[in-house]
Amino acid sequence: MKNKDKEKSPAVLLQEQLGKKWELAWKDLSDEEVEEVKAISNDYMRFLTAGKTERQCVELSVELAEKTGFKTLETYQKAGEIKPGDKVYMIHKDKTVAFFVAGSEPIEKGMAIVGAHIDSPRLDLKPSPLYESDDMAFFKTHYYGGIKKYHWVTIPLALHGTVVKKDGEIVNISIGEAPEDPVFCITDLLPHLSQEQNTKKMTEGITGEGLNIIVGSQPYPEKDLKEGVKLNILNHLYTKYGMMEEDFATAELEVVPAGAARNVGFDESLIGGYGQDDRICAYTALRALVDQDTVPNRTRCVILADKEEIGSVGNTGMHSRFFENAVAELINLMDVNKPEMAIRRCFMNSEMLSADVTAGVDPNFTGTHDKGNAPYIGKGMVLSKYGGARGKSGSNDAHAAFMGKMRQTLETAGVVWQMGELGRVDLGGGGTIAHILAEYGMDVLDCGPALLSMHSPFELASKVDLFMCYKGYKSFLE
Repeated sequence: MKNKDKEKSPAVLLQEQLGKKWELAWKDLSDEEVEEVKAISNDYMRFLTAGKTERQCVELSVELAEKTGFKTLETYQKAGEIKPGDKVYMIHKDKTVAFFVAGSEPIEKGMAIVGAHIDSPRLDLKPSPLYESDDMAFFKTHYYGGIKKYHWVTIPLALHGTVVKKDGEIVNISIGEAPEDPVFCITDLLPHLSQEQNTKKMTEGITGEGLNIIVGSQPYPEKDLKEGVKLNILNHLYTKYGMMEEDFATAELEVVPAGAARNVGFDESLIGGYGQDDRICAYTALRALVDQDTVPNRTRCVILADKEEIGSVGNTGMHSRFFENAVAELINLMDVNKPEMAIRRCFMNSEMLSADVTAGVDPNFTGTHDKGNAPYIGKGMVLSKYGGARGKSGSNDAHAAFMGKMRQTLETAGVVWQMGELGRVDLGGGGTIAHILAEYGMDVLDCGPALLSMHSPFELASKVDLFMCYKGYKSFLE
């Protein structure tokens, strides 16, 4: 009887043959792959801890690439040519960077591109941020990207950025990450005094103009001095950095959550940290590129861009001409006839993965997804055929043929993947850089891991999803 009970009926077998159920990616991992998951997760956590801003991410990415033989465009310009197998990188304004591995095929046949973004929601200091109120000194901020304002109160905050002083000297600032560093914070009301606050909508309980960071409370040591606390802060900044108040006007200073990325859970299967949207994709895409030593048939490219969280605008966002100009520079050093036409053909024939995260199903918040079409934590790389909002507004919608090609690529490489939408129709939706590159005529598909607590100061990702994205991007670039 027991053996018969274990036998599957024809209907069950047919159901398994014809149906599809997305399974946890952990289930079929070999012991060797489990060790790979641990190794890449540890490396990624170090990257995430050190890369709190887009400038820092560019520096870390270039450092990683140079260890595997990548060289600046200027190096190849001096040599006068780029040959198959050459590894090139180009930095733009210290906030965006593109990496290329030249292929053996004519570049007119197109490139394999993986694009991610390295900016994340945060608080920026206003141009004139420092003020004193009730014998305490504060910085005024302007939030960047989509945040829930109440997330940012009463947590330790760090300050990172660049100051250009009056004489042109550039000073880099990083305060709040080392154990001996001070941190900063935004205050909130205690429950005893928050009756009025509690009656407001969540979006109104903490206002944008209320995101003021306390930076000091000790006055400059002179009696009867007006705004002595502010002066003491200015004196500290001048003594340590040679910075005066007007230098804030020519500075880019970002306020981010302080502290390192951490393992989450008894089993340490999750990674918690700030900025995983979209640095988890940036890191895995770059690793997928630099971990390959073969000369590719088609040119490989990874681009890490700025400003996605505010619409990819500005001269460091994907709407700028930086990427187009970078490819033009590449073609200029190749043996290519009619370079202007080569650029157009290259973009038209290229294929791209828009490497970006999506929102996973959270059992604590039901009703946000159509669960039959939702992405889940731990079930591998998420393919998002379309994004946008409501009626797919502002979306790239990947063609079935490209979806089919990616499906075969991923399954051949043993990549666990799933399909997923970002929330219910008319409720969710979101934008990526996919539609921007699709304007050139190339095939583009959004894909990346699902996160929990997305756009918060402490986002959660599954380590196995990180690993599957790395394998997926690598198989595509191959």
